[in-house]
Amino acid sequence: MSPARSFRSHSPAETRALGRSLGELLRGGDVLALQGPLGAGKTCLVQGLAEGLGVDPRAPVTSPTFGIVAEYPGRVWLRHADFYRVESYARLLDAGFDDLCDETGVLVVEWPERFPDVVPPDRLEIRISPGPGAEERSFALAAGGERAEQLRKELETRWP
Repeated sequence: MSPARSFRSHSPAETRALGRSLGELLRGGDVLALQGPLGAGKTCLVQGLAEGLGVDPRAPVTSPTFGIVAEYPGRVWLRHADFYRVESYARLLDAGFDDLCDETGVLVVEWPERFPDVVPPDRLEIRISPGPGAEERSFALAAGGERAEQLRKELETRWP
């Protein structure tokens, strides 16, 4: 994993804008792993990713906490997984998680630390930390492979 590079957001609107900038860079086969406490802004970031991927703005992009995976068509498919309530690897297989990592879509996983071995190694890890202000967030991005490193560098050129 490469050393983390940090970005800051001062509001939910900026968090979505960061997600939109990253979403515009994504292509099929890319994997993002989102970490952070409840309420950190993971889903807000995914809503921005959806915008950048061209998902229909009328589609309600929410965290698939109880369904495990939600899929949204766009320029490429956005596949949004949430491991928070997953109790076993067998449950992930039952939900079809092993079929989600392919060139037709982008895979975004919330709470990847629950099952770290199932998330592909070439991934962009994004750790979201709240504060110090109520709406401020810090985003530490670390790349787990060549493509993830390319994404991180491209985002650096787009985000102040």
